[in-house]
Amino acid sequence: MKRYRTIGRTAVALFVLFFCLTGYVLTWPVRKRIGWPRFFLQWFGEAMGLEVRVEGRPLGRDVLYVANHVSWLDILALGGATPTWFISKDDVGGWPLVGMLARIGGTIFIDRNSRRAAHGQVDQLGQALLGHYPITLFPEGTTGDGRSLFPFRPALFASVAPPPPGISVQPVAIDYDAAASEICWTGDEDLGPNARKVLGRPGRLRCTIRFLPPLEPSDDRKALAARAQSAIAAALRLP
Repeated sequence: MKRYRTIGRTAVALFVLFFCLTGYVLTWPVRKRIGWPRFFLQWFGEAMGLEVRVEGRPLGRDVLYVANHVSWLDILALGGATPTWFISKDDVGGWPLVGMLARIGGTIFIDRNSRRAAHGQVDQLGQALLGHYPITLFPEGTTGDGRSLFPFRPALFASVAPPPPGISVQPVAIDYDAAASEICWTGDEDLGPNARKVLGRPGRLRCTIRFLPPLEPSDDRKALAARAQSAIAAALRLP
């Protein structure tokens, strides 16, 4: 049964990919109005077995979502529920197919190991926020196991401390409940084995996305990171 589930979900996912890419190309002049990236992420997530439930009120624009990170499924869940762009490590841009899809979706790539590039990346993120796009940041810098949070990196909050005019920071808790330890993508595990584990999983995978109250503006990156982490930890009932 596991093999058949994997084959069936893979076939549906490939159909979704082909359909959305074809639609994106054929509707080139008006593609931004249609919102193909959001459709793709939502439908692709459903093909993976995701069942997404939203709690709270997401700010639809002029917002930096700050979320915990458990799996590559987070992108599908949050990107399918909102028209958000994502911030990602620059090496993802070089991944076959994934890098192209990320660029189509407006992903902002940053080099977290280069201080020289940091100022330009902060400016790039600030301009995206001022363009009224919702942006998602995973400030842990990596994926966790769903049972705890890694420290949120204050340096990643540089574009919103102090915040640009009219920009809010909204914590978002991504919750897979008991399934988190089963589907988490941690350590040195390759994407392929993790994807097969998700594809072969029986039943639907419930993911609850909790949009928490926006944080008070602050000029202190460390304080802002700590408050965001505390809010998400409380929503997930984590230490």
